Amino acid sequence: MLSLKVQIDQNSGFCFGVVYAIEMAEDMLEAEGHLYCLGDIVHNDEEVKRLEAKGLKIISHDDLLSLRDANVLIRAHGEPPSTYQLAIENNLTLIDASCPVVLKLQNRIKNSFDKKDKIYIYGKHGHAEVIGLLGQTNDEAVVFQSLEELDLDTLPKSITLYSQTTKSTDAFYEIKAKLEAAGVTLNTHDTICRQVSNRDKELRAFAQQYDHIIFVSGTKSSNGKVLYNICKENNPRTYFISNKTELQKEWFTEHSSIGICGATSTPMWLMEDVRDELNTY
Repeated sequence: MLSLKVQIDQNSGFCFGVVYAIEMAEDMLEAEGHLYCLGDIVHNDEEVKRLEAKGLKIISHDDLLSLRDANVLIRAHGEPPSTYQLAIENNLTLIDASCPVVLKLQNRIKNSFDKKDKIYIYGKHGHAEVIGLLGQTNDEAVVFQSLEELDLDTLPKSITLYSQTTKSTDAFYEIKAKLEAAGVTLNTHDTICRQVSNRDKELRAFAQQYDHIIFVSGTKSSNGKVLYNICKENNPRTYFISNKTELQKEWFTEHSSIGICGATSTPMWLMEDVRDELNTY
């Protein structure tokens, strides 16, 4: 026995928006036995499999075009207005689990668009949340992942700046400062969810407390990739796994201290599985 000292980071796990979506899904599955979900309910394969076993069926936007007379869950990322219009046309009942933080942002962007503001969104191209935000502007807003994508010489003199809710606050304010230094007048809306953005600061401290860090996340989670790298920077003995079967006993030495943490899309039960496996070593 290695007699490892294993601790789960209690700040890790689902953000409240994901908790809300999964609770809604489970309530519907208990009542109906089946439910369609537009896109992965969460970017974690293990949690998706658990819910699929209960009757959840993940569908794409292409599938939605031919679906009629059914219940469809909208996940925490939110959806553009076109999805709601299609639901009316196809007699679909939408169970809307859009995160309240995302819905508030959608409304603010829609109001800006109605005022004919020149809208720029700091976010990831093609991300589900960003597609929903773009939809509020008839896809006319400019999305950028870094300042290098923007030509500062041809940028409008005055713009309205928003951010995807899960981006880094530090990076957002750095972009704001650089745009102002370039002479651009900004109407800035800090729309970043602090429950997500504060995770990086918390994980820096957590990662430094242990001999080894096991970071548990789905491979599709962009939030997971960012947070894993933060752990790795602060503790080189950080390992990325998706489930307990990927653990390797030779990573550890006798009496090692191990911290387990994860993305905002990682369920607590999955981290507990990893802890229980480590306790058998």
